[in-house]
Amino acid sequence: MSQQKRYRQEVRERAVRLVFDHLAEYPSQWAAIESIARKIGCTPETLRSWIRRAEVEQGKRAGMTSDERTRMKELERENRELRRSNEILRKAAAFFAQAELDRKPR
Repeated sequence: MSQQKRYRQEVRERAVRLVFDHLAEYPSQWAAIESIARKIGCTPETLRSWIRRAEVEQGKRAGMTSDERTRMKELERENRELRRSNEILRKAAAFFAQAELDRKPR
């Protein structure tokens, strides 16, 4: 199995900036990625994914930004909690309705 490395945010940002800044010096974006990835010690695919994420964040590529993803997760979590609460309330209402029917009239 391969060991997963964690790169500091500064390293990621610098690598992405290097690719964007030196793109004109290479025949393709992939060539720039391969060259710069070798220099910083990561795989080209890792650097490519950082670049795609940066392009989304800058609005150059379609997709959800980090803020949008965070907000989506919060809304999904809230939605799950509300569904659970509604289910509990539904069961409680059914329980008390049944108890009211079972009660003897005075």
